Amino acid sequence: MSSYAVQADLEQRFGIDAVLTASDRNGKGEINVPIVNLALVDATAEIDSYLTERYDLPLTTVPTILARVCCDIAMYRMSADAGTLTEEKRTRFEDAIKWLTAVSKSVAGLGLASDDSVALDLPQTSVEMASGQRLFTRAKLGGLL
Repeated sequence: MSSYAVQADLEQRFGIDAVLTASDRNGKGEINVPIVNLALVDATAEIDSYLTERYDLPLTTVPTILARVCCDIAMYRMSADAGTLTEEKRTRFEDAIKWLTAVSKSVAGLGLASDDSVALDLPQTSVEMASGQRLFTRAKLGGLL
């Protein structure tokens, strides 16, 4: 499975030292690439759980905002596992989840063309009613009415 962000996105947003600290579980002094990739894939799956009701997945166009949100979630999860969680990382994670919740409730969007056209592209329909000849009339029912 691919993810909405890659290691370079994570390093650009948090810095190489922060990614190293959060991912180096074996103490080698190197970024643990499998840990980073797993965190990004897990973050993508979490994001998709919010998007699945509103968007056809996988997205054909990935908005930049999803890379940021993916990084915020991945860094939060890696840092929590490594014991390097900070208040800033927690706040960024909580903000990401709030935004995803707003997207899932149609309060916010991804900025894709489909966001604007969800309610506007409904087919125009009309209703027409037709009936046959009346079966029961006063004359046919005689004195029953």
